[in-house]
Parts: sequence; C-alpha cells; structure tokens
Amino acid sequence: MGRLILPETGPVYVDSNSAIYWFEQIEPFASATAPLWEALQESRLHVVTSVLTLLEVLVKPLRDKDDFLIAVYRKVFLETKDLESMEIVKEVLLLAAQIRADCRLKTPDAIHAATALQAGATMFLTNDRGFLKVPGLKVVILDQLVLGDPD
Repeated sequence: MGRLILPETGPVYVDSNSAIYWFEQIEPFASATAPLWEALQESRLHVVTSVLTLLEVLVKPLRDKDDFLIAVYRKVFLETKDLESMEIVKEVLLLAAQIRADCRLKTPDAIHAATALQAGATMFLTNDRGFLKVPGLKVVILDQLVLGDPD
C-alpha cells in the first residue's frame, strides 16, 4: 500500500470522501492519508476545502443521529486552525459553471474543483476520478495510491 506524499508548498485540498475515510477510520484509506491529518494537527500543513464539505460529511451522521461524529466534524471543519473551509463566493460559482460545462462534473464536484483552483491548491485529494478531467487540478486518487492502480 502506498502512502501519501505531501507537497512541499501550498495548500492541500481535501474533498468529502477524504475526510470521511479519516474520521470514520475507513481502511485502507485512513492509513494512507494519515500523513496529511498528522501534518495538519502539527501545523505543518495548510488544508483547504469548501464549506460544502461540511454539508456532505454531516449527512450520514445526522441521519444516524451520531452526535459524537456530528460534533467531531463541526469542530474540525469550523475550528481547526490550519484547515480553511472556504465560502462559496460568486467567483467560485462562475468558475464552477465553466468547469461543469467543460468537464461535465456534477455541481457539487464542480464547486469543489473551483474552490481548489481558487485556493491555489498544490494537491487535490479525492477518490473520484472525474476530477482528473479538470485542467490545472493536481489530483491524487486514493484508490491509485493504496492499490497501485494506474487507471
């Protein structure tokens, strides 16, 4: 199994599945992404995401009435010093519309991609291959990382 190699500079963008794997300890992805979350905890890395991520990660815990996990996600995404949950502003929406038109991503994915590009992310961590279609996005696919899958 591969392990995540973090970029030397710039923020790392995490989408919802990357966070869910870590906080819900879904293997083998949790172990593979450990360097990111450890670096964040030690203030050695700036992580960015969209406020949309908070919505996406909360759905299952809310449905399951998992108060502990709800509290964890709220604390992490709203209070972690080096994790920036970026607002969805007009510029992001305009870029997301262009990405959606050009790359045929669903609206939430286009918002994630646009947010990462606006933030100048030097890595986009996901398990969704659709993001590979977005020009300028430096995508790391977790399946490829942990399974050595070249596709």
